[in-house]
Amino acid sequence: METPFIFGKIATEKNFTDREQETANLVQNFTSQINTIIISPRRWGKSSLVCKATKLAMEQDSNLRICHIDLFNVRDEEHFYSLLAQKVIAATSSKWEEAVESAKAFFSHLVPKISIGSDPSNEVSIDFDWETVKQNPDEILDLAEKIAKKKQLKIVICIDEFQNIAEFSDPDYFQKRLRSHWQQHQRVAYCLYGSKRHMMMEVFTNSSKPFYKFGDLMFLNKISTPYLVAFFNTRFADTGKSISEDAANLIVQLVDNHPYYAQQLAQQSWLRTRDVCTVEIVREAHSALVEQLSLLFVTITETLTVQQLNYLKALIAGEKAISSTKVMHRYKISSTTSIARSKAALIKNDVLDNKAGEISFQDPIYAYWLKTVYFAN
Repeated sequence: METPFIFGKIATEKNFTDREQETANLVQNFTSQINTIIISPRRWGKSSLVCKATKLAMEQDSNLRICHIDLFNVRDEEHFYSLLAQKVIAATSSKWEEAVESAKAFFSHLVPKISIGSDPSNEVSIDFDWETVKQNPDEILDLAEKIAKKKQLKIVICIDEFQNIAEFSDPDYFQKRLRSHWQQHQRVAYCLYGSKRHMMMEVFTNSSKPFYKFGDLMFLNKISTPYLVAFFNTRFADTGKSISEDAANLIVQLVDNHPYYAQQLAQQSWLRTRDVCTVEIVREAHSALVEQLSLLFVTITETLTVQQLNYLKALIAGEKAISSTKVMHRYKISSTTSIARSKAALIKNDVLDNKAGEISFQDPIYAYWLKTVYFAN
């Protein structure tokens, strides 16, 4: 029997829960051509949300085209430009012959290098001479707008892992160039999101950065407990099993409403359930999940300094006044400066999250492991 819970991949249809308001807002932005920036910690369902909104928006508007770009392995401008051109042309072409024609027709200075795989239905690969692109980047940055006007389309370009542009050489200059073009587009909108919340915040909420106030900022929250409990009940029932209310609530509690871990722990509990999932089954599944991830947690912890670990220990203990002399002495924290440095480094490395001044762990299972295993020893 196929598992009713999905994690580590795009959640669609029955596997997608809650986010009704966010979905509605995103669909409205897509169809209205409003730039959108989605910010949340990693593995909170940004890609699944964009995927669902994409489908609904195109169902509402037959002239709308969505272009999906992932910058996960993109580390320089050259790769960015070729990927942008390739994805835009593919998203606005119904067949490969049309894609090839577009690749030739919409450039005046650039000469695209076009290659097609053995299967013509595959995406056409487009590349350029980098020296020529450096002299004429405008042609690629305005490509989507030109195509949209020519074909009477509306285009939304969705870019995942957008924070990676901060790793390009001279990233501020590159961002200025992007914004100078993109803010003038009338038939193209942009949806930008990524897995490193602190970097996305720096790009889009820092008034000194080029992308400040570029579009509608959408901050994702955790999925509320009632939605998750109802989701667990439905998915268990779909497979002829059931879950007690206490067990469903315990899953939510143990993962602190984390969308990814909610699916993962629910799956592990479902696999252990013959008829009815109980609290005991959930606790067994949770212990197994913590054990499964322990090697990863050890690796993460080994990269932390002593002062960072001391700060985390105080945080996990629930200390509210960590900078007080008493608390610093208790946890062997050297100074208030050390606290500030540790906090900044842990946020930068995605161990902690800072939301409106409230510090929390991005990974609730890691926090549990630190408290019950690492610091307990």
